[in-house]
Amino acid sequence: MRLHTASEVISFCKKLETESAKLYRDMSGKYPANADFFNSMAKENEGFTVQVERAYYSVISDAIEGGFAFDIESDDYALDTLLSQNSGFPNALGKIISIEETITKFYSDAARQSDSLMADIPRAFKQVVKKREGRLEKIKQLA
Repeated sequence: MRLHTASEVISFCKKLETESAKLYRDMSGKYPANADFFNSMAKENEGFTVQVERAYYSVISDAIEGGFAFDIESDDYALDTLLSQNSGFPNALGKIISIEETITKFYSDAARQSDSLMADIPRAFKQVVKKREGRLEKIKQLA
């Protein structure tokens, strides 16, 4: 599905964050030694959603929403969030690293596409990218 409006992109952000938060919660149950870490990641995802939605609601207008600020193919950012029963910790970490990279790429692409038309929304996207890059390093340290 192609995403063109700010509303579509914000809804897709929410979907990505919700799906990946569920995976982190699943990881916390499957790997109790790292449960606090994975639960904190899920909580942080909720914060990313709030951050982006606040930026959106503070600046959105009919002019922006009626226009086409984005050209994003949502299928390019599809997430595989299912953990197999037999997947070991290294494979599970590989999966979440891949998911973090996909979501980070989405936010980067969305920021780049909307940068010339808006200010607050791309800034929020860029802030999420920076935070996700930091947490990706923390995840890699678990490996």
